[in-house]
Amino acid sequence: MSNKRISMSDIALGQPLQWDIFGVDGNLLLRRGFVVNNSHQVEALIARGLFVDGEVLDQISRDKKIPKNVEHPSVLRIISQVRNDLRTLCYNIVSEESAREKILVLAKLLFVATQLDTDVALGCILLHQEGNYSARHCVDSAVVSIVVGKALKKSEEELIYLAAACLTMNLSMLRQQERLQEKSGSLSAEDQELIFRHPQESVQQLMAAGICDEGWLSWILHHHENEDGSGYPCKKRSAEIPQNAKIMSIADRYCARVCARSYRKSMLPNAALRDILIGGKTTVDLMLVTLFIRELGTYPIGTFVKLEDGEIGVVTSKGGTTTTPYVHSLIGPRGAPLSMPIKRDTQKTLHSIREVLHRDQVLVRFTMRHLWGEIAAQ
Repeated sequence: MSNKRISMSDIALGQPLQWDIFGVDGNLLLRRGFVVNNSHQVEALIARGLFVDGEVLDQISRDKKIPKNVEHPSVLRIISQVRNDLRTLCYNIVSEESAREKILVLAKLLFVATQLDTDVALGCILLHQEGNYSARHCVDSAVVSIVVGKALKKSEEELIYLAAACLTMNLSMLRQQERLQEKSGSLSAEDQELIFRHPQESVQQLMAAGICDEGWLSWILHHHENEDGSGYPCKKRSAEIPQNAKIMSIADRYCARVCARSYRKSMLPNAALRDILIGGKTTVDLMLVTLFIRELGTYPIGTFVKLEDGEIGVVTSKGGTTTTPYVHSLIGPRGAPLSMPIKRDTQKTLHSIREVLHRDQVLVRFTMRHLWGEIAAQ
């Protein structure tokens, strides 16, 4: 028998094991179907090694028709590449040949990434905030819009065009957005005018680049309109605003709130959603905000939390309800980093969420790959 190592993130407490588990000495530790119920059992497993029969893994691969020696796709790599390509493309869009097709290719890649693993795609928003802000923000907004649009049963084609609109919604102010991102004081009259004009000017630049898709342009033009008519640039009201523009607007607001600035911390993700819901009673479509909360969860993926038993971890997937996601613990109840992340079900009283934390309160290094495996490899 050829043993292969697996990680603790492959084991969910309270659920039957998928394989027989062996120690480093080859002795059987636990049989398939055994339910691991507490952290003491987990610590004992870690101490003795964690291996499964390689032939069993190979059979699982054959059953799932996963070819050997083929690099697994990575949602993180796809999203990083889209961010980089978007910045280059949009900075020179008027002179780009086939600009429309190139933007749609990036939008399709985001759709594919979100289909491959929605959890990892959403996790990138909070856990992968490196790189150029302006491009990253548009990509993050596109991912959220795809998730919400999918929940509304929109077609694949419409979701791709919605993503394309998100990617180009701030086209006219990309170069200035980095400067505004770092600005803590009041905006000058020139900056305010720049922001007020950007929906119209972004549309104009897209048209100059040969992009004339009515929906795409309309959604960008109206993505800063408000339900009560207080938005810009056209002072449109509720029914006059396209639904996709409303989706873009809420995604834009959420992603801006959870991004760290040089002069302030990012808003906690659960607080950001609550702030949009409470603060936007007259400006946003409350039905859509409720849908955002349902799809992202009260504790969005990538949120750092402390559990009732004192463990600290990160939300990695939706759970049975919007308030009980699955968490991978990174730090044990005594404050020591765990050798491997451990999956916790927060529906269980011992592992229910006690509080939400900022990233700088979680003093442990990890990568997204530690949480999700190869689908989140750098």
